[in-house]
Formats: sequence, structure tokens, C-alpha cells
Amino acid sequence: MSYSKTFKELDKLEHDRSSFDCGEKELNDFIQTRAAKHMQAGISRTMVLPGSMPLPNQKHPICSFYSIAPSSISHEALPKSMAKKLPRYPIPVFLLAQLAVHKEFHGSGLGKVSLIKALEYLWEINAHMRAYAIVVDCLTKNAESFYAKFGFEVLCELNGRVRMFIPMKTVEQLFS
Repeated sequence: MSYSKTFKELDKLEHDRSSFDCGEKELNDFIQTRAAKHMQAGISRTMVLPGSMPLPNQKHPICSFYSIAPSSISHEALPKSMAKKLPRYPIPVFLLAQLAVHKEFHGSGLGKVSLIKALEYLWEINAHMRAYAIVVDCLTKNAESFYAKFGFEVLCELNGRVRMFIPMKTVEQLFS
């Protein structure tokens, strides 16, 4: 399977969600059963990198995806050095809610490409609706290591998961 060059918004009629398998049940379940519902409800937006060739059902397989949503973090959750410069009410952030790569592409660098595309997309949104940072809740220790390689720092633990963040000022350095 080869993939196209552009991420597109998830479309149930165009993208085959059922064939996606990243090896993590929670992420597979999300793209297969909840992503489209969340988009329809206005909760999040899911972007997919489709395969370049359609499957026999005429839908394109999903090689990678990410899901984003607006969110906020409490002033108290921030490192003290950052918090002292900010107001004492919840701080607006973007949540990188999901990011997964089909297991056929594990080790190919597609995770890095997907993360960069997600950061770039959120940077573009930031020009219209400001956020202080991008946060991600890590499903596994491997995910935590992956995000740390790209400058994400541990923020706190939330619901048994490590929450990491990267300030938009850091993202700005990547894309401006």
C-alpha cells in the first residue's frame, strides 16, 4: 500500500475506516467507530492520509490519521516558570487527541510526517484562533518517547496518562 501526499478530512463515504489497524485497540476503535460521530457533533476534526489506490470496495484505506480539538488547561497544571506569566484562569490549548499510523507503515517515518502535518495544521488555525500550546495525552510509554523526541514536555498526569505539551512559540519556530 502506498499513500497520497495530502491529508484530507475524514469522509465515511471515501475512506475505509474498517481496514485501519495501528496495533492499538483504542486508536483503531476511535477511527472505526467514533471519529466521524465526533466530527458530526462538532467535538473534533479528524484528518486522514489515504492510500493512493482504492480498495475493492472503492474506498481508500487510511494509512495515518490525527484528530484535533480545542481544549484548555488549568493555570495550576503549567510549570511555575510559565504560569507566572499567564492569567489565573483556564488557558486555551489545542488537543492533539489522536495520532496513529497503520502498522504496515510502522518504522517508515510516517508518524513523524503525521505529527509535523498536525502541528502545521494547528499552526495555521492558530493564526485565526489563538492557543497557548498543543497538548497530547500519551496512551503508552512509546508514545511518550515519540512526542519527547519532537520537543513535547511532560505537563502532568491526567486520567492515568501522561499529558505532554509543546508551546505555540516553539511551533512558531518550525513554521515561520
